[in-house]
Amino acid sequence: MFTSAPRPGMPLEVRPAWRSVQTGPVGSETLVRGSLRTRKSGRLATVCRTTVCHTAVCHTAVCRTAVCLASGLLLFLVSSTACTSTSGVGGAAVAPPTAAATPLPATPAVRVQPQSEWAEAVLYFVVLDRYADGDPDNDTGVDRDAKGAFHGGDLVGLRERLDDLADLGITALWITPVVKNIDGFVTGAGFPDWGYHGYWADDFYRVDPRFGTEAELKQLVDDAHAHGIAVLLDVVYNHAGYDSRYLTDPKTRGWLRSEDQGTCGSDDLTSCLSGLPDFRTELPEVRDFLLEAHLGRAERVGLDGFRLDTVKHVSHDFWQEHRRRTRERLGDDFFLVGEVWGGDAKSLDPWFETDEMDAGFDFSFQGSTLGFVQGRGRPVAYDRYLEKRHEVREGHLLAHFLGSHDTPTALYQLGGDVALFRLAALLQLTTAGIPTIYYGEEVGRVGGDWPENRSDMPWGATGVEPGAGDPRDEALRGFYKQLISIRRAHPALWRGDHHGLAFGTDQLAFARSDADETVVVAVNRAAEAGTLAVASPAAWSGAGAVVDLLTGERFELTPGAELELPLAALSGRILAVEDTASTRTRLDKE
Repeated sequence: MFTSAPRPGMPLEVRPAWRSVQTGPVGSETLVRGSLRTRKSGRLATVCRTTVCHTAVCHTAVCRTAVCLASGLLLFLVSSTACTSTSGVGGAAVAPPTAAATPLPATPAVRVQPQSEWAEAVLYFVVLDRYADGDPDNDTGVDRDAKGAFHGGDLVGLRERLDDLADLGITALWITPVVKNIDGFVTGAGFPDWGYHGYWADDFYRVDPRFGTEAELKQLVDDAHAHGIAVLLDVVYNHAGYDSRYLTDPKTRGWLRSEDQGTCGSDDLTSCLSGLPDFRTELPEVRDFLLEAHLGRAERVGLDGFRLDTVKHVSHDFWQEHRRRTRERLGDDFFLVGEVWGGDAKSLDPWFETDEMDAGFDFSFQGSTLGFVQGRGRPVAYDRYLEKRHEVREGHLLAHFLGSHDTPTALYQLGGDVALFRLAALLQLTTAGIPTIYYGEEVGRVGGDWPENRSDMPWGATGVEPGAGDPRDEALRGFYKQLISIRRAHPALWRGDHHGLAFGTDQLAFARSDADETVVVAVNRAAEAGTLAVASPAAWSGAGAVVDLLTGERFELTPGAELELPLAALSGRILAVEDTASTRTRLDKE
């Protein structure tokens, strides 16, 4: 297939094809069951059914050419509609792989109420290869016993589990990159390590056939939207994969700094991160090539935003141009959340100040919260930390996590102690920012340090590979469902101010307040039961009682007196005024 456009005057390059026909909308054309239909004219031209059809170079501003390679015969169809500009190798225009138009799915069995804004989001992060295998036919090189190999998770499998995710209550889904990754492996870790994670690109204009097709990506996005779930795709601008074709192709070798060329620098922008070839994104042709690859795919499949990888290793002027182009092509509401390693409200602000992205990952939350529930530090200090997280620049957000693909998982760090983990999850779902759930946390996937932090999603007795038979903690999942439901039913938990109320040796109570309601969160990290005297917030004045939204327990309020709140060992409460709690029902799963 054609993976990129040649420089003007050079021959078209033909590379090995996908395993199946990739079809989809091409400007004004649609490939349907082996035929190419021009939408505007309705003309139909026969193309091959059994080999790969792909769009090729658009040589003028008013044409788009479809090419099919069939037994050495090239069939061309020229339409009368304008060419959508895309940048290929050497700056030539190329129409990238496209996704087949799919009908809107039938009403899903489970649907979550869509988030009203990104501040309300509950984000679920999936390493695609480790989640669910829905298409065994694309399991090339799968070895589930090898921790560095592909395990078979794909777009079809993830799509088939959308009911599960909607039932959990998440409102947004983040998936690892789907671009074609390098075919080989590296051994620096002491074992064969493949690009199953998606971050070692070999061709930005192709979806890796081990994950599926762009048509399947589009269908995933369409079906996620039908479930009320937004979709973010992880994208990489900083680097290519080890020995990527971009490094070996003479036409693009100069686009990269690399160790073998001796051109890696020593600062954040010019270093070769983990020895990966580093794109010279300061070059206009490199910018155009990468931006078109990612923005073009986002347009074609209807993404809601990007997760931006390795943000601090790419210049601010690139990100400013990236923001301008995403808004121009994808709309003002196209969401950008970035990874700045070690980021927090203060260190992310240079990117927020110039509005290069909407949100950034808060690396401080994992360590601070896991440390607190394990008894490190005073409760008043942890409360001040939670309050300080609100000091993010207006209009921007922090996304906070307990575990990720780049950090040891939380339950592993807690020694498998589910009670402590439940307490950490309660704090994550009741504090400011976008709570980001790392796949399997909600069912007790222990994980570990790298690479065990990328272990298979546990599917228990369902038979879903690659995690078929791996145990699941359904009680923990039920607790997550409850926390998410409470967060969404009580917006003060995601948009309210933070005020510390009471502190004990191992107990903490704080209030989250907006114009409509005040919700109080109280936790006890001690291994013994205790009582915490909590002063009633002013917003509770006149209320007769509050209710624990987790247990349904009712507590009477006495004017002018503190609430003596009993707290079981390693537990928490979420309290709301009785009338408010009774009138706020759980969100419908339409």
